[in-house]
Amino acid sequence: MQSLNLPKPIANYFAADEDGAETLSQCFTEDAVVEDEGQTYNGRAAIKEWKAHASEKYQYTTELLAMDQEDPKVVVTSRLTGNFQGSPVNLRFFFELDGEKIKSLEIIP
Repeated sequence: MQSLNLPKPIANYFAADEDGAETLSQCFTEDAVVEDEGQTYNGRAAIKEWKAHASEKYQYTTELLAMDQEDPKVVVTSRLTGNFQGSPVNLRFFFELDGEKIKSLEIIP
């Protein structure tokens, strides 16, 4: 993955994405919210389950393309290539931070 000078919590998220559900879930606040594929996941435990399920279902690589600031969110565009319909696809990750953790994440194609 290339570096875009991401804020530390977001850089940690993309690094942890390769390490598994437990590591990735630790990037979030206890009461964080993730929205992905039309579903909402509330809290760190639900986020851990979301990531574990996604890891079983999909194998992919991520190429970071761009980062923009849309206050209060940081938007990261990345290309995912893998074993899913429509691969490769560019996704936009809308992060809202709370200190050193992620407070919310919305993933939009």
